[in-house]
Amino acid sequence: MARILIVGCGCRGQTLARELIAAGHSVRGTTRNPNGQNEIEATGAEVYLGDPNRVGTLIAALDGVTIMCLLLGSARGSIDDLTALHTTRLEMLLQRTIDTTVRGITYEATGTIDQAILTAGAEKVRAKCIQSKIPYQILHNGPSSWLPTTTTAITALLASE
Repeated sequence: MARILIVGCGCRGQTLARELIAAGHSVRGTTRNPNGQNEIEATGAEVYLGDPNRVGTLIAALDGVTIMCLLLGSARGSIDDLTALHTTRLEMLLQRTIDTTVRGITYEATGTIDQAILTAGAEKVRAKCIQSKIPYQILHNGPSSWLPTTTTAITALLASE
């Protein structure tokens, strides 16, 4: 099956990791906090310490990855940090995926962050993926449908590769 990278492997990311592992995929989950490692490991996913605010720390996490899931819709930080995370830093990360094995991207466009920031991030993903010819899925779903919608999006990306 595929190797899937979950950038932002908090509560929802861990739920997704369990689901994907049960379906036979290999999952790598990122955390910027070393204290979060045990929870990610408990899902069966490989843990990777990296901070999406420091894009260079995530580059090695892309090794062998087929699908990258950006689950940062409820990230925490200052408004300036969150804006950069979903605009300039996101653009840098997307640029760096071009020469990797990543063949599909999901982007969480809902969450606790200001919707205008998430909308700007979704547009960055759309534009860069269209330019790079990388299939993508923008996730616009609420808590009750989040898991099935996300797994369906990943399945669609895997089918398009």
